Amino acid sequence: MTLFWIPLLSLIGSFISAFTGKLSRNQSTAITLVAPALALLLAIDHAPAVFAGETIRSTFEWVPLLDINIAFRLDGLALLFVFMILGIGMLVIFYARYYLSANDSMPKLYAYLMLFMTAMLGIVMSNNVLQLWLFWELTSISSFLLISYWWHKSEARKGAKMALAITGGGGLALLAGLMLIGDIVGSYNLDVILSSRELIQSHALYEVALILVLLGAFTKSAQFPFHFWLPHAMAAPTPVSAYLHSATMVKAGIFLLARFYPALAGTELWFILVGLTGLATLLVGAYIALFKHDLKGLLAFSTISHLGLITLLLGLDTELATVAAVFHIINHATFKASLFMATGIIDHETGTRDMRKLNGMWRFMPYTATLAMVAASAMAGVPLLNGFLSKEMFFAETLHQQLLGSMSWLIPILATVAGAFSVAYSARFIHDVFFNGEPIDLPKEPHEAPRYMRFPIEILVALCLIVGMFPNFVVDGMLKTASSAVLGEAAPVFEIAIWHGFNLPLLMSGLAVCGGLFIYTQRKYLFQFQASLPPMNAKKVFERTMYNIVSWSRARINAIENGSLQRYLMLMFIVVLVSAGWPLFEMSQLVGNMEPTPIDVHNAIGAGLLMIGAIGTVIWHRTRMVALLMISVVGLMVSVAFTRFSAPDLALTQLTVEVVTIILLMLALFFLPQRTPKESSSIRVLRDLGIASAIGVIIGSISYALITRPLDSISEFFIANAKVGGGGTNVVNVILVDFRGFDTLGEITVLGIAALGIYKLLINLPLFMPGSDSEGRPWAKEKYPLLLASISQSLLPLALLVSVYIFLRGHNLPGGGFIAGLVTAIAFILQYIAHGSNWIAERFDVNYRKIIATGIAISLATGVGSWFFDRPFLTSWFDYFDIPLVGKTELASAIAFDLGVYITVVGATLMILASLGKVTANAPKEEVNI
Repeated sequence: MTLFWIPLLSLIGSFISAFTGKLSRNQSTAITLVAPALALLLAIDHAPAVFAGETIRSTFEWVPLLDINIAFRLDGLALLFVFMILGIGMLVIFYARYYLSANDSMPKLYAYLMLFMTAMLGIVMSNNVLQLWLFWELTSISSFLLISYWWHKSEARKGAKMALAITGGGGLALLAGLMLIGDIVGSYNLDVILSSRELIQSHALYEVALILVLLGAFTKSAQFPFHFWLPHAMAAPTPVSAYLHSATMVKAGIFLLARFYPALAGTELWFILVGLTGLATLLVGAYIALFKHDLKGLLAFSTISHLGLITLLLGLDTELATVAAVFHIINHATFKASLFMATGIIDHETGTRDMRKLNGMWRFMPYTATLAMVAASAMAGVPLLNGFLSKEMFFAETLHQQLLGSMSWLIPILATVAGAFSVAYSARFIHDVFFNGEPIDLPKEPHEAPRYMRFPIEILVALCLIVGMFPNFVVDGMLKTASSAVLGEAAPVFEIAIWHGFNLPLLMSGLAVCGGLFIYTQRKYLFQFQASLPPMNAKKVFERTMYNIVSWSRARINAIENGSLQRYLMLMFIVVLVSAGWPLFEMSQLVGNMEPTPIDVHNAIGAGLLMIGAIGTVIWHRTRMVALLMISVVGLMVSVAFTRFSAPDLALTQLTVEVVTIILLMLALFFLPQRTPKESSSIRVLRDLGIASAIGVIIGSISYALITRPLDSISEFFIANAKVGGGGTNVVNVILVDFRGFDTLGEITVLGIAALGIYKLLINLPLFMPGSDSEGRPWAKEKYPLLLASISQSLLPLALLVSVYIFLRGHNLPGGGFIAGLVTAIAFILQYIAHGSNWIAERFDVNYRKIIATGIAISLATGVGSWFFDRPFLTSWFDYFDIPLVGKTELASAIAFDLGVYITVVGATLMILASLGKVTANAPKEEVNI
């Protein structure tokens, strides 16, 4: 249960921080830090059990039959990421308090950061892969909000859209891969998937699933060739960049590789795809970083390079490579977060990040310079710092792999080259910014940052030093636990030491340092070479590609969607003909072995009236009022048919819906011509008649085939379990509020969204209503007849009493929240018709949006309440009680859910009809010549 609170606290913190705008900066920051601090304490409380090898799990049933549950797990890998997400997240929040200007909205940034923290916690702790994907997409959305925080800047908007497009596309690929894996294993539970390695890898779809999952991981972690979005995400505020590049977002892709390592790794395809992608990313990022003049640009490409290093380690077929990958995840988080924060201070206090202007900063901000130089040295892999230890492990593991067969000797050489470039761009960061002469045309006079703005950097730099000098004391336990979770078995024996003697990895480290310094001193030749290459602007290429895709899509859509409803219906019916008609030709015999029910007189009359109404609607469709009357006959006969075949609930629903629909259509038709000209040619009429006839033949044949064959219906289950399982004898209502309550919740949510959409569309809609009927006769001067007004007021309390009666009886007799809501809505709509919108507003001024929100919230709360009793979502409870003056009475929790349905239906229906009616009343009349 406590695992659930770790991401939930972060989510609650996001909502709370959004409402701290009236507080001081210190108060807003302190309140925001409470939620992640409590979550971190919960994680620390679980740490001893995780270090002991235990995997802690919490599961809340959601849709058990589909194996969809809200499930969390905490093992060594998840705990490592939880510590990084919460720990660095708190430092970033504290740092942002000093970074943001007075014009920036601190509550907005804090709310976005906490939402992003929630998404990352959900990813690393999910024990259901579909839930993991949901949080995965939430990181894309929240990162979009963070990158575009300074929305008034073009580069921020473009960078956010690029990140969302690339990571969102990868997320779709990931969803497909996860669903394939779930189908192969037969479960979406992560525990089951991680223990099904042989089953997954022996399946014919393993390669497809692996590629799809890797696409999701590579796009999120900015692996080559998807790396180009990450530098453009630098348009975000520096605290956001520090968080995204160290502990979140790009690390989500690395986490995915590590999480699925036990299930997907071990094959040649894994090692080729992951290893070579990591190697390419390592080299490309390291090379390009050297040429960036913007400090954040340099750090962005260095992040790409280090992510490639970790990916390469996960692609090497050695157990110690996995340990090294986990170790570098930790080290990279500390030195990269501190470097970004130091860059933010430099930018904050000088007004620029251009290294061609930033020279000699040591003289103006020596304390910040010292912190930044230590962090940059850790990034370069200088001894006595944490980066040196994991890089030496990396060099050692490149010597024990066969990734390229007989050419595998290239891997350690290329790794050393990448290490040299890492030293070179780190040296440039140190020398060009803090030494190298005097500053040039700085926008601001440089000086040290406020004392506490440096505090988060001090903590992270101290970790770089402590881990670098006392690794076994600080990270040994965490490293073993996390590595065991990645490998799916006990971690191999390893020893982290500053000195392993003179060996080949030490030589590679020395060559990287010396080579990097040499590259830096001779960098002018590399700059000249780079300048001679054709320019490559990834943003322009991306924007041109997106423009071409959108243009192509628009052309295809315009070719299909030409505004003709007739054409849309024709295409839809053609698809139905092909998909439903083709199997009929493959059937050897249409008629089954059962005799159809004989047709009696009453059924024949009802069917005849139904057909007359349908045919009349087609014949008189140009005379709209007549067509409306004819189609109402169809609706009425459908209600009678439901009654005839013992479906009173459906009959009541159809009847009330028919009334509401007729009113809606009358309001809508008021703005349309009362007669329409003949538009279809004879050829088109013949075409449409042929398609309609073919549809009738196909649907009629399918219906006849069904009624002459035995039908195994699930209705027997519902009939047998409605009373014992849901506490009601009205099977239809029990299905709606219990067995299929989740569907009903979705339906009322859609209904509410539709009502809000219609409401927004009708606001200030310029419509002109006709001043006369089709014969030129003006409308009656008296809009609201006295007789109708008097009758409607008398009927209102009676209609409300009937709706309450229908609502209360619904669980055991025909009725329920949906029907009762429609009856109530009809009663109020009658008042609108009889008195007008203004008269109603004076006496019944309510906000229908709040009514809809209240109804959905009540239904949702009813479902969530089941969790507190360890029952699946929306599980009903019922019992019998002896109530004074009433007697023995059944009470069921489903009535609360049905109340939410009732309120939502009332609010949505009234919002739609009242909004359209208000438009009708307020629309100016057109001039009519009589």
